[in-house]
Amino acid sequence: MRFLTEPTHDLTYNDVFMVPNRSAVTSRMQVDLTSSDGVGTTLPLVVANMTAISGRRMAETVARRGAIAVIPQDIPAEVVGESIAKVKASHPVYDTAVTVSPATTVGEAMSLLPKRSHGLVVVVEDGRPIGTVSEAEAAGADRFTQVHDVMITDSLTVAVGTDPVAVFDELSSRHLPTAIVVDDGRLAGVMTRKGALRSTLYSPALDPAGRLMVGAAIGINGEVEARAKALLDSGADVLVVDTAHGHQEKMIESLSAIVAVRDGYGDGRRIPVVAGNVVSASGVVDLAQAGADVIKVGVGPGAMCTTRMMTGVGRPQFSAVLECAAAARELGKSVWADGGVRHPRDVALALAAGAGSVMIGSWFAGTYESTGDLMTAPDGRMYKESFGMASARAVKQRTREQSGYERARAGLFEEGISSSRMYLDPERPGVEDLLDQIVAGVRSSFTYAGATNLAEFSERATVGIQSSSGYDEGRPLHASW
Repeated sequence: MRFLTEPTHDLTYNDVFMVPNRSAVTSRMQVDLTSSDGVGTTLPLVVANMTAISGRRMAETVARRGAIAVIPQDIPAEVVGESIAKVKASHPVYDTAVTVSPATTVGEAMSLLPKRSHGLVVVVEDGRPIGTVSEAEAAGADRFTQVHDVMITDSLTVAVGTDPVAVFDELSSRHLPTAIVVDDGRLAGVMTRKGALRSTLYSPALDPAGRLMVGAAIGINGEVEARAKALLDSGADVLVVDTAHGHQEKMIESLSAIVAVRDGYGDGRRIPVVAGNVVSASGVVDLAQAGADVIKVGVGPGAMCTTRMMTGVGRPQFSAVLECAAAARELGKSVWADGGVRHPRDVALALAAGAGSVMIGSWFAGTYESTGDLMTAPDGRMYKESFGMASARAVKQRTREQSGYERARAGLFEEGISSSRMYLDPERPGVEDLLDQIVAGVRSSFTYAGATNLAEFSERATVGIQSSSGYDEGRPLHASW
């Protein structure tokens, strides 16, 4: 990457823009977005290990499209293991169905609808689908009515392995939103029209056994070696050693211990270890020397983070990623850009600065697949609650096994928002909708730069510095002025 003019101060994503280059790339589809961090994903996107966002539904959904989610460190290892097992058992192409028995009440069935974005509940008996229920069938029915009384039985059923194009065409011709996928008569999943399209546009992130990939996080306190081994036993595809201040002795000590566990693990795998967060070249060097394969970059740019306002500590994210990526590259390592991403342009700029992948948190909180419960505001808008991982709410969860005194003392010190409403976009309520938006923007950025992969993009990108007025000039207007 090169600057039009050399900066005299550190820069955020809003401070910069990219200049088009002469390009021989004629289509977005010529662009390969495989991550350059060595993790093995086909998209350079990571869902942040935040309790309000990343769980098994999120993990399996993004992995089908090529990204990876990281299960938070505050969750007991055995629960994380169960989540990983469910992700690994999920089909790499078909969405997992929301299922109920014939005797389930309509009220209970409708409460399960927001768990997935396909808007359908499949009625199953002995593992075989016998009908479906959506909001249309439930409308007007008493909430205690059993679903077998309102379900429809003429849904499109297709066999596992059916060409997605054929599924799309059949759904379109019959004006149906979703197909039921069966394997020898037993429910294997569901496929929507958009799902059929996406399965031909994206490649899933798969482990060597052909299962969906998922990561898991570890803190730097407690029995880190035992947790690392438990996560490896569970089948985690990447370990993320995570703390707000990654450039500290305790991180280096814990990271070295975790890497030793990984290196001594006997199943032949070499699971990537990610560590952070840092914002300087020296931080990258120290974590790389301690054994990190990928270094996580970002202090304070997250939407739920109050670190900069509370402490004055942090660094504008674009400059932090640029410096850290250069340092990592010299050591044969990579970085994840963590935080500050609010638009597809920010993802593109992070990749231009040299990030191997970009970690996204709050942007994905307002989706069907995030872990929170779906709620409705007084104005009718749907939302989910999100909170920072250093907030009082997160600290309370993290210290649940400590004494009342220790928990109260820890609760006095917080950095982060404990409750924020993240509204679902009616046009893009599912995380896959947001992935579509991000990928479309990033692929287009590559074509402007004349690049077909991440390495070319980082090398060819030309970046300029702009004023706040320059940034505002590029913002679209949704109503006339």
